[in-house]
Amino acid sequence: MANGLRAARRARGWSQEKLIYEMRRFAERRLLDIASPPSLKVYISEWENGRRVITDRYAAVLRPLFGITDAELRGRSEEPPAPAGGYEELLGRIDSASSLSASMVEPFLDQTELLRTMDRQMGAAGLIDQMNGHLAAMEEALTFTVLPSARRPVAAALAGASTLAAWQALDAGAVERAWQHYELAKKAAQDAESPLYLAHAMGEQAYVLADAGRPQLAIELVREAQRVQVEQQSPRLRAWLAAAEAELCAAAGADRATEARAALDRAEALLPDDGEARDPDMLSIFLNAGHLGRWRGNVLVKLGDERAMAELYASLNEADPTFVRASAGVHCDLTHAHLARGELDQARSHLQQARLAANRTGSVRYRQRVELLTERL
Repeated sequence: MANGLRAARRARGWSQEKLIYEMRRFAERRLLDIASPPSLKVYISEWENGRRVITDRYAAVLRPLFGITDAELRGRSEEPPAPAGGYEELLGRIDSASSLSASMVEPFLDQTELLRTMDRQMGAAGLIDQMNGHLAAMEEALTFTVLPSARRPVAAALAGASTLAAWQALDAGAVERAWQHYELAKKAAQDAESPLYLAHAMGEQAYVLADAGRPQLAIELVREAQRVQVEQQSPRLRAWLAAAEAELCAAAGADRATEARAALDRAEALLPDDGEARDPDMLSIFLNAGHLGRWRGNVLVKLGDERAMAELYASLNEADPTFVRASAGVHCDLTHAHLARGELDQARSHLQQARLAANRTGSVRYRQRVELLTERL
């Protein structure tokens, strides 16, 4: 019952004392009344050893701190939705979905955009409840919308939101939840008859495989994504997928360096020279020359290329300040680059900036990278 809390705490690299500090800080910011530090120390020990149930009051503090679901916190499986109670209830839900599906698509998209903006500025940890509720509402609408013409726009909205939720889960260290959200995104994209959303979900899902230690399978998946009805993919999406392939190849080792450089060249050739950052056909994609420069720096660092330093500093100087989590990645890459040149003072400075950005957004993924770099200093 309580193993979920212990797993979440350890994934974040927090001691029980650190968790108490974060709980107290969270409560103070929101004017919540929680127990004193000595009492919390007892509670946490009992929660983690199954001797005390985590009440809803404390679950509401712990979930946003760790960016986990209630089921993950309490160490139990997600409960399936209750079945419909009969024809009358079923028809009522179908009628309700039919009347709402068309009018709800724009609000669904607006809510996804709000969550995306909050995520890149503040991180995903505090958005878990909102995102789960958002996905549940769209799944409900799609499940009881009958006609394909009405289902397609709802399914496309669900595909975009599910991909965002999956990336948030991966950033929070919830790998299994990330995988399930990507599977939902792919199914929704197929229901929407959208090769763009399907290819994008496949491309991001490849990162789960790479993080899990399956680089070859990750590369194969992102290459399959590039073959999904390629004639219907937008140029910006094709450039994004090529850049993802370049990163995954570079991360796979020196023997994939040639493939990484070729994919990076392809991304640069495909990227539209229109000055736009968003794909008008698919708002999930952010990619312009500046974003690609940051990506190029990341790839070159992995390849040990001296040109990485100039790319990364240019990217840092031109970065959109709202992309807080992305800045953690740039500072990690600069730490790596300075370490390779034996410039320890500069490496320490960028590592500190990376740590601050990772802590600000609650990114488990970047915190783990920060810890690996710390071991090299």
